[in-house]
Amino acid sequence: MKKIAFWALALAVVLVAFPAMAQEDQMTEDEIIELVRSNIQKDKVAIIGSAMDFSSDEAGEFWPIYKGYETDLVKVSEQRVALIKDYAANFETMTDAKAKELSETAMGLEKQRLKLKHDCVEKLASEMSPIIATRFLQVENQLNLILDLQLAQQLPLIEKP
Repeated sequence: MKKIAFWALALAVVLVAFPAMAQEDQMTEDEIIELVRSNIQKDKVAIIGSAMDFSSDEAGEFWPIYKGYETDLVKVSEQRVALIKDYAANFETMTDAKAKELSETAMGLEKQRLKLKHDCVEKLASEMSPIIATRFLQVENQLNLILDLQLAQQLPLIEKP
């Protein structure tokens, strides 16, 4: 458990540090997003590998399943980035209709993310073991909570009319 806490803290530090470094280098918004995404992915793989503590046989079974999950998750993440950009573009002139569209899209993306995670856990449980699947679910949920919190801290609340 201490390993997970350490890696989670390290990931949080990376998330906080990259926007500051990116501002200094005058990177574009898309470059910042890609830089943070690639570093998060590297850190996430290291955290999962450390927390799961696989034997070499288990790792050989796990990582291909995880890669498929992560590939699909990146697609949802790209849609989420597009949603955030849409929110930012409409923040000053938000209408009820746009707010409803944004919230419906956000909830649809959350459903997609939950389904991907569910399918991955089911596959891990059937091809490896329910214990490994549940351990992965715990680690993945902890990492997602940290990432979601970091993102939420950067987004201003929608203003009341």
